[in-house]
Amino acid sequence: MDSGVNGKVLCSLSNTLPFELKPSIQENMYSLVTKTSLDREKVSQYEITIQAKDLGVPPMTAFKSLVVEVSDVNDNRPQFPQNPLELYLPENNVPGASIFSVTASDKDLDKNAAITYHIFRGEGNDMASFLNVNSDTGVIHALKSFDFETTKSFKFQVVANDSGSPSLSSNVTVNVYILDQNDNVPVILSPVSANGSAEGVEEIARNVNAGHLVTKVRAFDADVGYNGWLLFSLQEVTDHTLFGLDRYTGQIRTLRPFTETDEAEHKLVILVKDNGNVSQSATATVIIKLVEPKEAFASSDVKTTGETEDNDITFYLIITLGSVSVLFPCQHRCFDCDAML
Repeated sequence: MDSGVNGKVLCSLSNTLPFELKPSIQENMYSLVTKTSLDREKVSQYEITIQAKDLGVPPMTAFKSLVVEVSDVNDNRPQFPQNPLELYLPENNVPGASIFSVTASDKDLDKNAAITYHIFRGEGNDMASFLNVNSDTGVIHALKSFDFETTKSFKFQVVANDSGSPSLSSNVTVNVYILDQNDNVPVILSPVSANGSAEGVEEIARNVNAGHLVTKVRAFDADVGYNGWLLFSLQEVTDHTLFGLDRYTGQIRTLRPFTETDEAEHKLVILVKDNGNVSQSATATVIIKLVEPKEAFASSDVKTTGETEDNDITFYLIITLGSVSVLFPCQHRCFDCDAML
């Protein structure tokens, strides 16, 4: 209200704020403008105090406070807390059940931070067709049951989109490792009878010594680790003093020489059991016939050709398994070669 210099007004504000006052061509008029860009995610609100001071002596001052709210724009993509993610899924999962969930966050507000999810189904991502994700919650469901013996691992991608305009997105890779369950029964490879059942007939001479190898029960389990580690035991035997079974190799050997009073035929039932938490098992029956040495020699001579063919088949089987183990390393215990492949 004063005149002259007493009525001349200067306005100012703190230098620490990202704002400044620019005088207008009209006297005592100022514009409040930004001097740097604003980031709502760092500072969403400013309290500004403007000081007005005249040029009189002594100067008179006045203050005015105002609040500046920084509005949101969609300048932040959804973010996953970790990328990639790892999922360890036991095989034989229930189809349709949830197996995993993903969560992303967005620093923006309201619809700019509202996230929806979908699974990327691009070329070369075949396993994604067996998965579904809840678009609102990120909970993932498997539409099929996975089999460790068929699929040991795969990966897929989940995409998170915000609802801003234009929408921003990011994705996360999920590496899935199928865990083996003890779902395979041991398979008896030998001895096998002519009709294909797990039963074999072995003839040995009465004059063999203690420790003589009568036969070997061979078995295989498609599971791995402890689930595929097989142990052999005698479930039934006509004479415990005659035959012994190696629990690790499946070899049946004589414990003592035969006598004239020993029966001519003996039945052994071999139990083959894996080491899973809930073990699976199979049985093999071995019929051992005692014959006189001359008969045993004649029988051996007749079987020579057939045994050669069997040995050839076994040789090719070992070669085949060896080749597979190079391409697909596993931990199955194969008692045909007494080794861990």
